Amino acid sequence: MTSNLQSWAAQLAALIECKVIPDHTFDRVACALFAFQFEHNAALRRICEQRGLRSGAVDTWRAIPAVPVSAFKHMEMTLVPPDERIAVFHSSGTTGRESSRHFHSRESLGVYEVSLLNGFGAHLAQDAGMGAMPDRLVPVFLTPPPEAAPHSSLVHMLGTIGRARGFSNDIFCGTTTSGGDWCVDHERLARRLHCTDPLLLFGTAFQFVHLIDEWERLSFRGALPEGTRLIETGGYKGRSREMPMETLHAAISTRLGVPRCRIAREFGMCELSSQAYDRGREGNRVLQFPPWVRAQICSPETGREMKAGEVGLLCVCDLANLSSTVLVQTEDLARSVEDGFELCGRAAAGPPRGCSLMTA
Repeated sequence: MTSNLQSWAAQLAALIECKVIPDHTFDRVACALFAFQFEHNAALRRICEQRGLRSGAVDTWRAIPAVPVSAFKHMEMTLVPPDERIAVFHSSGTTGRESSRHFHSRESLGVYEVSLLNGFGAHLAQDAGMGAMPDRLVPVFLTPPPEAAPHSSLVHMLGTIGRARGFSNDIFCGTTTSGGDWCVDHERLARRLHCTDPLLLFGTAFQFVHLIDEWERLSFRGALPEGTRLIETGGYKGRSREMPMETLHAAISTRLGVPRCRIAREFGMCELSSQAYDRGREGNRVLQFPPWVRAQICSPETGREMKAGEVGLLCVCDLANLSSTVLVQTEDLARSVEDGFELCGRAAAGPPRGCSLMTA
């Protein structure tokens, strides 16, 4: 198994570095990866066989069965043997609900990091033509550091970005409570924001709400260095009051003095290994995955792909998802638009359990 994982990891990392992946190449690699996962991931094979697929032989990524994220909560959706697992990411679901688990080996975690660094780098590079200087951005993260949140894929992602840019964990300005909740250390954050270079301020939606509330309580308006970029990851999970995205971004812009065009949204999940970003434009936010990912919008009732502009469940085919399954059905509603997709909320139905996973 280890040698097979090493071979796949090398192939996928090289493909991600290419940055341009033709459809026929994507199909070939996705189908071959699915066949490998079908053979070695017992939970995936069980789901596929319950749906009538007795082998891993498919000829297009669209024919690969989409595994619902609920399967990651109730099954060990992995091909990594227990003695080769070096990390497990948990979803940050609503309090009281079961969390997904995404197991990683050294090889699959390496692919995950290659994917996140290339995707993040491409996102920052979009501003290069508008006078931004991505290499000068000083990271400031509102989350706890990796040692305080070892099972958070977001925190691992930020730690990887920080290390790649030559920074240590003092760029993290979050803490955890005894119950595991995340809080912003406002004193530490104030010291980190006192900087002359442009900042890269990254946090969840509920952390930005906490930050706005604290600055409003102090009647304080920030003036962050020119060229500062903000990225929020969405997600409230009952940890703060909820605000429409554009309202949140307007409040962030007012309190922190950052233009709306410099505030972007990131979409990621612990069940995936790649992230989507928007370009910080006002109005409808179009999210885009990197070239090694394909997304489709499917009917919750039939599983068939929806027409452009119609709302359905977001399904993501992620070639960086080496250790689990290449095609994941999220619980997010979305619609496809030119060059990407727009999020439209969460599916109302509760997570399926038991044998209902087999027909999701």
